[in-house]
Amino acid sequence: MDIEIDNISSSAKALMQKAVDHLQVELAKIRAGKANIGMLSGLKVDYYGTPTDLTQVANVSTPDSKTISIQPWEKKLLGDIEQAIFAANLGLTPMNDGEFVRITIPPLTEERRKDLVKQARSAVEDSKVGLRNARQKCMDVIKKEVKDGYPEDAGKRKEAEIESLVKEFTVAVEDIFTAKEKDILTV
Repeated sequence: MDIEIDNISSSAKALMQKAVDHLQVELAKIRAGKANIGMLSGLKVDYYGTPTDLTQVANVSTPDSKTISIQPWEKKLLGDIEQAIFAANLGLTPMNDGEFVRITIPPLTEERRKDLVKQARSAVEDSKVGLRNARQKCMDVIKKEVKDGYPEDAGKRKEAEIESLVKEFTVAVEDIFTAKEKDILTV
């Protein structure tokens, strides 16, 4: 992404929003003891030799808070779906009844809840690294432009805008984490 000094704030905002969006996707994959089809996002099933998203070959639903139900469009895919779930190492055990693949979400132990919070915290730290990288990229552009003749006081204002955006997005990331942590630790 080429960043121009005139629209640096919008470019920085776009880069930082990508980091926050990525965090939300990663946190959706962390289960909090409740069935959520997001836990299976990104799961690929071998469909006639082609890795295909699970949602493209089956209907995925949550009939209750402890069960994920997967009904493939073709019954011969039941075994492939089971294998894909095992291969993804999600800590889930699929059950095939000939019509559906059902996954029962086991209750979380206190130790497992703490591990999930650590996993979420790690995703948050990765997101913050993304925010800092976006800030660094923008600051480098500002410094280069100032060196090439852009007014120094205008450069300082642009730097202040970027710092303000970083603080705003950092607060947003922490708020997202706090909500996920509460969700994970709620029994």
